[in-house]
Amino acid sequence: MKYYLIVGEASGDLHASHLMQSLKYRDPHAEFRFFGGDLMAAVGGQRVKHYRELAYMGFIPVLIHLPTILKNMKMCKEDIAQWKPDVVILVDYPGFNLNIAKFVHQKAICPICYYISPKIWAWKEYRIKNIKRDVDLLLSILPFEVDFFTGKHNYPIHYVGNPTAHEVREFLKNQSAVLSHSMPVIALLAGSRKQEIKDNLPAMIEATRHLAGQYDLVLAGAPSIAPEYYDQFLKGTNVRLVVNETYPLLSQATAALVTSGTATLETCMFQVPQVVCYETPLPRLIGFLKRHLIKVKYVSLVNLIADREVVTELVAETFSVENIRRELMAILPGGSRRQPMLDDYREVHRKLGESHAPDQAADILINYLNH
Repeated sequence: MKYYLIVGEASGDLHASHLMQSLKYRDPHAEFRFFGGDLMAAVGGQRVKHYRELAYMGFIPVLIHLPTILKNMKMCKEDIAQWKPDVVILVDYPGFNLNIAKFVHQKAICPICYYISPKIWAWKEYRIKNIKRDVDLLLSILPFEVDFFTGKHNYPIHYVGNPTAHEVREFLKNQSAVLSHSMPVIALLAGSRKQEIKDNLPAMIEATRHLAGQYDLVLAGAPSIAPEYYDQFLKGTNVRLVVNETYPLLSQATAALVTSGTATLETCMFQVPQVVCYETPLPRLIGFLKRHLIKVKYVSLVNLIADREVVTELVAETFSVENIRRELMAILPGGSRRQPMLDDYREVHRKLGESHAPDQAADILINYLNH
């Protein structure tokens, strides 16, 4: 069968590449064409565009690059129509992908499978109308999404397991890389985009400055960010950078400061106590919106999965160097929050289950296409 995949960022490239491998194993005649990255290209098939040419986040960058975005969207639609795949597989990235789904559905080209469902439970819930209309098969990697889509909106969704949980378990099972540390480690995970790093890293560094003689302060570089970008923040500090070593770093960390995102779940899976730090523009306004208008109580996946506060979230008006420092001290050895957090992590692990998400997703998709 012919599979057309579309991803918009590094995490999508990772998850889609694993799905492609699972599909390839089950379908020896699988052909792949995709908007994706290097990991997908390594599996095989034809890359039409690299996700780096699509990845514009935030209102202003999207506005500035709107002509490019529209051009890429037009090219994608034309390419799908010309190639005539058996299925289009969308991976997260809803602003772009839901537009493609609408086109494919209107033209009746092929079924649409959404792997890693859009997070409309957090924002833009009205998109459920588009999903119901245009998406034939919805696959989820977050267990609480089943109740949202199936329970609240009467739209069937399949929880296939969580790929991040599986990847961490596989790493721990086969771990060989060991980083050299002269002291216990505090890991800093400041986000995967330049704006996140700019907003969060300086406060993280300042909050850990007093621990430089007791702990090895190590920053995990994001794969999509050039190492030189970090120089402006690290100059004159005791923080050192490691690149493409996030899992080895977390496997040896005593505690971590983490910007919200998949990294919060990775840190949980490594059993590392953490403080979630996320600075926002207009913090008082965002704080008000978070309390009164935004539909979810938490920003971290750990708390969303547990459906209660397992890790402390310092977001909007609670984000400050003083608060980060205080919460960090509480999760270091001897701190009052450390053991309760580690105990609560077990509940998150249990809720995620043991399924291998790409294999489950591939089985469901192929069964759907065959019937």
